[in-house]
Amino acid sequence: MAVYTHVDPDDLATLVARYDIGTVVSCKGIAEGVENSNFLLETTGGRFILTLYERRVSEADLPFFVDLLDHLAKHDSPVPAMIRDRNGAAIQQISGRAACVIQFLPGISLTHPTPGQCEAAGAALGAMHRAVADFGGARENSMGHRHWRAVAGGAGNLDTVLPGLQAIVDDELAFLDANWPRDLPAHVIHADLFPDNVLMLGERVTGLIDFYFAASDFRAYDLVITHASWAFSTDGTHCDPSRARALMRGYAGEVTLTGAEIAALPVLARGAALRFLLTRSHDWIHTPADALVTRKDPSPFLARLERYRAADAAGLFAAA
Repeated sequence: MAVYTHVDPDDLATLVARYDIGTVVSCKGIAEGVENSNFLLETTGGRFILTLYERRVSEADLPFFVDLLDHLAKHDSPVPAMIRDRNGAAIQQISGRAACVIQFLPGISLTHPTPGQCEAAGAALGAMHRAVADFGGARENSMGHRHWRAVAGGAGNLDTVLPGLQAIVDDELAFLDANWPRDLPAHVIHADLFPDNVLMLGERVTGLIDFYFAASDFRAYDLVITHASWAFSTDGTHCDPSRARALMRGYAGEVTLTGAEIAALPVLARGAALRFLLTRSHDWIHTPADALVTRKDPSPFLARLERYRAADAAGLFAAA
């Protein structure tokens, strides 16, 4: 989440008047993340999130996201509802951007999850995968394997981010092109289930949020993205065995991976680490200096990539 586009107070009041959520009390920008403009909207009817869609989120994709969240909510997944106005519309326009008013969920996002919280996150991911298995929608994964060369090319000179990074990325792209798996179980995945996209109270998951990278891809790829973001130290240099095992144990309680999926986990994890290394490098170079946004350091995902490239990487995915 971030703020790139500012909202005129009169335009905001006009937007809120379309809903049965009261009148505006306050609207404050949220600085975390890098994708959309987000605001904590307080009205006389409660708290909501106002999201204006920027850059990587196409307006044409918004009905897919609305349908996905509706589907998951009907399957009791803890996802935020897209609030409809009096005419039943979830997608609006404000400040020249497509926008949605979204349910505010209780809970906090974590910085240093415990093993118990990792297990709960793994279970929530597995339950979400079971819930979405019969979802009829589909979306091309614009951040998936076949797009990584284009992302790398569009980032610019990667050596300006970290010395020697360009050669590392070129080598990894060649490896993944030669070794990326085929025909693994696939459906729509979250594709970005970092701790800041999971709300928790204690060891209970209260919200899975920010589905704007959701797309059709391997379910095991979604699992390794979650592994990379929950099981490592902040700098990416250390994979905590207790947190990793707990995450995998939680997921296994909901979904049984196939033998082919288990064998593919180290390669998929290398892809996950590269994907975030590339997009964070791109944003490090291209984020406007005056944006209310927290840029994310790419180097922790270079460290994760190096760990996943190690000969013993398969052991990182044990559930016991």
